[in-house]
Amino acid sequence: MTTDSTSVNESRDSARSASAGRAPDLSAGDPGAGPAPGALLATRGVSKHFGPVLALDDINLDVPAGQVTALLGDNGAGKSTLIKIVAGIHEADGGTLYWDGAPVHIRTPHDATELGIATVYQDLALCDNLDIVANMFLGEELGRFGILNESPMERKARETLAGLSVTTVRSIRQPVGSLSGGQRQGVAVARAVMADARLVIMDEPTAALGVTQTAVVLDLIRRLAASGVAVIMISHNLNDVFAVADRIAIMYLGRLVAQGSASEIDRQTALELMRIGTAPGFRDPAATAGEAGR
Repeated sequence: MTTDSTSVNESRDSARSASAGRAPDLSAGDPGAGPAPGALLATRGVSKHFGPVLALDDINLDVPAGQVTALLGDNGAGKSTLIKIVAGIHEADGGTLYWDGAPVHIRTPHDATELGIATVYQDLALCDNLDIVANMFLGEELGRFGILNESPMERKARETLAGLSVTTVRSIRQPVGSLSGGQRQGVAVARAVMADARLVIMDEPTAALGVTQTAVVLDLIRRLAASGVAVIMISHNLNDVFAVADRIAIMYLGRLVAQGSASEIDRQTALELMRIGTAPGFRDPAATAGEAGR
């Protein structure tokens, strides 16, 4: 990682003053330059080894605010490793992460949270025996001397869920274990929004959901992006991806082989890139960017 990074707190202060409007579409990241204009998160030359295994090789990704960026790839492509670097679970061996245009070090999940990055994993990390309010404030409860201040917690939870149109729950005091899959996703996302997240990473958000609940979650993702939040969505379901994605980034064996507007990459091309890392008539954006810089 670069040594001229700003502190996480300085980057977060800068992030709070940034506009929440929709960012312009971004071309493939140029490894010889900083982040593209409008990128909330950018990676330049990010690499990661696990022993002799090269898990990530020179990743140049741009993620704009107010858009859904779908991160695609087969199992073992490197998606999870990249996301864990952004989330502070792993630290990159090389390259630079940029947040709002400034280089940053993200060494721990706390660093990521301080910047405004929240990850909603496939298991959602919810406690089934606790109610909705308790889950949304888990670890951040309001109160003093061990006595919870229930009223403002309930009010904030209700307002946040309503703002995301998660209105089908019977009561905000019902146990999370009694909720449907779509409702549980809503609670997990609302928890991230309530923590002032500016980037929400969603790992397989529609996995194991039925048609109705999938529609609920996809609508939730659209609303999240419309509010100015950047969304990274990892999914193997191309129907869901093309229903909500503004941008698509495709990984193959640790490399980023495609990145661009969802309107520029059709489903067959996406499948070929995921399967073999190339597709007829499609050029590697990293190679194109490198040629343009010569």
